[in-house]
Amino acid sequence: MSTPARTVLVHPDAPVLAAATAARLLTRLVDVQSVRSPVHVVLTGGTVGIATLAEVAASPARDAVDWSGVHLWWGDERYLPAGHPDRNETQARTALLDALGDLLPAAQVHAVPADGSAPGIDSPEAAAAAYADELAGFAPEGSAVPEFDVLLLGMGPDGHVASLFPGHAALAVTGTPTVGVHGSPKPPPLRVSLTFEAIRSAHEVWVVAAGAEKADAVASALSDAPVEVTPAAGALGTDTTLWLVDAAAVSRVAPA
Repeated sequence: MSTPARTVLVHPDAPVLAAATAARLLTRLVDVQSVRSPVHVVLTGGTVGIATLAEVAASPARDAVDWSGVHLWWGDERYLPAGHPDRNETQARTALLDALGDLLPAAQVHAVPADGSAPGIDSPEAAAAAYADELAGFAPEGSAVPEFDVLLLGMGPDGHVASLFPGHAALAVTGTPTVGVHGSPKPPPLRVSLTFEAIRSAHEVWVVAAGAEKADAVASALSDAPVEVTPAAGALGTDTTLWLVDAAAVSRVAPA
């Protein structure tokens, strides 16, 4: 079966992009919950990713979602101690999860294990293995990961998504849904990431990018550059792949 084509949706600027992505996410959650439950969503960090979560928290439509039927995961995480301000989980709690409170059961927030958070979690590889076990616990038979309904990804100016960086060995890892990352060109150097196998299992993959500094990478990804050069080119959903961008981020994309 062929992979659906990418759909590119352009917004005027980063604040509008974050608000529109939040509205789209809330609508998608309600739509999925009308036919099945639970819903599994993979969150991202980054400026626009966290701004999107803050917009979800501020939206009156958030109350239309049955948060007791939502599971949250992360596409990648910085391998740092729990509560560190640079962890995606910490930022997501400030932006959204704290506001939801008891509406979202704590057991359904699946954070990547932090440095030293449990015995044996002493390396990115150990954290990745523990997260793979957590994912498997909610996966349907025959799969290594849950049925991801929406998987959100930010993208760096170098074209990386999650913590899959150009030229890094993690790009080619197969047979596991998670990987430990060393030598990240963006601090901190130690990270945990979903692999492309896990990303590509999601029903819908949304790549969210804003700013002129992302323009070259957006143009490269949308022209199907090799994944080794522009990893974002390999971020594809089984049903839908959305590129949610602002006008500056697509300023280098050639007209169709």
